[in-house]
Amino acid sequence: MTRCNSTGTRTKICVVTGTRAEYGLLYWLMKEIEEEQDLELQLIVTGMHLSPEFGLTYKEIEKEFKIDKKIEMLLSSDTSIGISKSMGLAQISFAESYEELKPDIVIVLGDRYEIFSATSAAMIARIPIAHLHGGETTEGAFDESIRHSITKMSHLHFTGTEEYKNRVIQLGEHPNRVFNVGGMGIENIKRLKLLTKEEFEKSIDFKLNKKNILVTFHPVTLENSTAKEQFQELLEAIDKLEDTNIIFTKANSDTDGRIINQMIDEYVAKNAYKSVGFTSLGQLRYLSALQFVDAMVGNSSSGLAETPSFKIGTINIGDRQKGRIKAASVIDCKPNKSSIHQAFVKLYSKEFQLVLQSCENPYGNGCASQKIIEELKKVDLQNILKKSFYDLKG
Repeated sequence: MTRCNSTGTRTKICVVTGTRAEYGLLYWLMKEIEEEQDLELQLIVTGMHLSPEFGLTYKEIEKEFKIDKKIEMLLSSDTSIGISKSMGLAQISFAESYEELKPDIVIVLGDRYEIFSATSAAMIARIPIAHLHGGETTEGAFDESIRHSITKMSHLHFTGTEEYKNRVIQLGEHPNRVFNVGGMGIENIKRLKLLTKEEFEKSIDFKLNKKNILVTFHPVTLENSTAKEQFQELLEAIDKLEDTNIIFTKANSDTDGRIINQMIDEYVAKNAYKSVGFTSLGQLRYLSALQFVDAMVGNSSSGLAETPSFKIGTINIGDRQKGRIKAASVIDCKPNKSSIHQAFVKLYSKEFQLVLQSCENPYGNGCASQKIIEELKKVDLQNILKKSFYDLKG
């Protein structure tokens, strides 16, 4: 039986994506929506996807999905003023897009500023909102405040772990609207046909070495102008590694991200024999890379969410991911070359390599999309907007 909304048509589910990483996490959920006869996928693409500087990744999306709306918002600035202006422009355009598309529910993931704009506009338009990966903590980034704000504007919540589910409830959300479905990234690992070593080397036009690392480092947005200093410390620590090739993926559009990207370009230009850099590897190449490297190095959430599934180490630098649940494969270190060097020593130690063999990923079994679809099909969207604050009983 086809599930219909109040107008007698299929339920329109509008998914918003603004970054390459987030799109990769949403991919299988969108595929599942498309396959459901009673659901209709609407897709809004914004943020870094539409920027030449960040690889125009909307072109990759178009190979798989019909894009209903493209919302331009990135200015040629990664300053706090520039980002705030981008958020304002985005909110205006999201409001107009929702008015035209008239979705029955909007799905957003995570904690970035463009998602805050998308969520705010949907809330004002009285459109139900489903939020993925709420309840997490990143004490070093303003994403922390954005994420919890999105939680309070949302009506359905799909979390990555039981602890994150409990934190969403702690924020006052009713338990019958909060579902622990596991991490979205693990599903990609299970469902994508990853590249062989030869295919991967050919796809990046770069030969792997005896040792290899993947570096993804983003600015710590709650610290003032630390990006250059911290990334320089990382580069100096990497330079001491022997027989090691480095694959860099560039920073996102956060404040001071361009500084890191310029430093990557300069380093690769001087060290082309052992390093290569990419604006975006894309989900397939990124996950394929994790099969062949010794560690993911930097401060990306992928080092905590996806990397442990490959039984390799994560060197997690600084405070950007402070507060997140971490597997035993994660080595925390300070953002200075001495601490990073010690992390590499631990990574290659016999004791730690033994730990990796029995490491388990705390973010679930990779069935998140199907669990989300099941709940979306059951929920009564006509009576979901009004929320009462759920008080924890003392």
